[in-house]
Amino acid sequence: MLLADSVFLRGNSILTATGNVEAISGEAVLTASKIVYNSVTDQITITGPITVTDGGAVEIFADFAELDSALQNGLLTSARLVLDQQVELQADSIQRIDGTVSELNTVQVTSCNTCAEGETPLWYIRAKKVTHDAEDKKLLLEEAQLRILDVPVFYLPRMRLPDPTQDRATGFLIPSIQQRSRIGLAAKIPYFIAIGDHRDLTLTPYFSRNMTTLEARYRQAFRTGEITLNGAVTDDNFSGFNSRGYLFAEGEFALKRDYTLSFDAKFTSDQAYLLDYDYGAFDRLNSELALTRASRDENTRFAFNHFRSLRTTEDNETIPTLVLSAQTQNRIQPAFGGEVLWELEFHSHARESQITTDANADGIVDGRDVHRLNAEVGWRDSWWTQGGFNFGVESHLAFDVVNTAQDATITTTNYSEVTPSVAANMRYPLQRMTASGAQQVIEPVAQLAWSGGTTRDGATSDAIANDESSRTEFDEGNLLSLSRFASDDRRERGVRLAYGLNMSHFGETWNAGLSFGHIIREADQDSFSVSSGLTGRASDLLVAGQMTHDNGLSITGRMLLDEQISLTKAEASGGWHNDRLGVNASYVWLGQDAEENRPDILAEWNLDSSYRMTRHWTGLANWRFDVADNRTTEAGVGLEYRNECVKAQLAVSRRFTSSTSVQPVTDLSFTVELLGFSAKTRDKSYSRSCNDAAY
Repeated sequence: MLLADSVFLRGNSILTATGNVEAISGEAVLTASKIVYNSVTDQITITGPITVTDGGAVEIFADFAELDSALQNGLLTSARLVLDQQVELQADSIQRIDGTVSELNTVQVTSCNTCAEGETPLWYIRAKKVTHDAEDKKLLLEEAQLRILDVPVFYLPRMRLPDPTQDRATGFLIPSIQQRSRIGLAAKIPYFIAIGDHRDLTLTPYFSRNMTTLEARYRQAFRTGEITLNGAVTDDNFSGFNSRGYLFAEGEFALKRDYTLSFDAKFTSDQAYLLDYDYGAFDRLNSELALTRASRDENTRFAFNHFRSLRTTEDNETIPTLVLSAQTQNRIQPAFGGEVLWELEFHSHARESQITTDANADGIVDGRDVHRLNAEVGWRDSWWTQGGFNFGVESHLAFDVVNTAQDATITTTNYSEVTPSVAANMRYPLQRMTASGAQQVIEPVAQLAWSGGTTRDGATSDAIANDESSRTEFDEGNLLSLSRFASDDRRERGVRLAYGLNMSHFGETWNAGLSFGHIIREADQDSFSVSSGLTGRASDLLVAGQMTHDNGLSITGRMLLDEQISLTKAEASGGWHNDRLGVNASYVWLGQDAEENRPDILAEWNLDSSYRMTRHWTGLANWRFDVADNRTTEAGVGLEYRNECVKAQLAVSRRFTSSTSVQPVTDLSFTVELLGFSAKTRDKSYSRSCNDAAY
């Protein structure tokens, strides 16, 4: 198809079109000022300015061209090839072959915007020849020279790069340089290997004067799942180890009958390796193999866990390192109304130590192993009254069997009991609409509950070792629970009244919520720790709230107040995010609690922020402050420059914490990334234009 202001035929074979010419052949579209078509030779001679698009991400601009009638083969002179509106290749000539391959001669490659004729880009690659394969989505450069500010940086006889539409291709990734206190000045040069469409391997040599490391990442996608392996092997001169390393492996697979098999394995050679090389701030490694199935009426999970502590204050032989658990929870809708819930759980954890006493004086028997079986069935229902009240009732019957082995300090090694529980709940939500259209809700809630249950000798679950429920939290999520222990190895007893108040605001620009909760018991529950907020006959007062605003501000917080209105626990977090500012902050305060192995108050601030000062410059900062010790534990600042073709970041950070295996570390890193060769690097808000105004 040919469109033009003027078309005339000379003889029987020469067709000439002039003025706003547009030629269309399949998906290829060509525009020019003049086209001459010779039907005998099936050639088109084109006078520019010329634009050729193929319906995809490739555009060609030229001054003069000779092409076949399908616009797939031919020569263009004084030409530019633009890929995905990101990478521009300027050439003396372009040879177009079969519509998919373009051979460019005497080429300049860049993703930087240039405005004036002959202006030098911030960076560019000069090459004698470049071949672009649109099907394989790759660029092959011959005799390539990288120049920054027109200064030669390095030369390669052959160089392969992905084009911007390429998702994955074998080749080097962005290198980085960093300075660490113990490692020294080091460089990372990652190399990505695409092993077919479903597998890849990334090898990263990481080296300095003080160490040599090879990092590796392997990924593979299967029809029903995927796996990822990350690891490294190191030889250094400062750790005292002949060799060091780590391996993290994770994966997930969909099985028949809606089951999911997952694994997450973690291994490291020594306690300090992960921190020394910034591979993760783990203080315990949890490896897990799990089989799960979840649906609207079922939650089933079988899991095997292995724990390894990296803390210098913990001995892996005296903490539970092997944990086996199997649990299924089901819900049934009976014909008589309400819903029936039943649960069956088996749990077992073991320590490597065989000592039956507390030899290390940490308050826990060194070799204690615990095995338990729990079964529970319950029924619940609720209904509304015409006055707006919501009433609910529930009843549960639990059967618990617990076996404690290798513990000479207890008399009840085999324990079993039946625990009946009943509860009545009430809610009374009140709603109003404000003049501005906001919805406000205030809702008082209350629960009256009772749980019994003793063994034939009159003992309760308090008589067995507390290995699992030693850390229990009181929050708005368990205010109306029949048992607030973290695990089913213990259960609450007697009569208790829980009550609270929920207030909510839903407006056009902001939403907020505030909740209060309190519990009164017939008798004290001794198994709760002091800082849980649940000790004594009356619990601490729970106060929790959250707020979000359309301007990007969000705040959430929770605290427990005792009878003297003193803090027991408190936590808060917030963030503010918009086009220029990104801030996340959190605060936590934990009171003294010997039962939770916390002899001193713990309080900490965390801050992570970024501020886009101008269109291209962004400041970065992070800070972690130990309030109780009045000292900074981590701090860092950074500066990032980014435009449409380059991203550079300079950052310095310091970790002040130390132990017998971990030393304070200062990091200085500098990375430069040439943008444009990956679809993930596109962000037009950073792009410069020829009439740039202030940001």
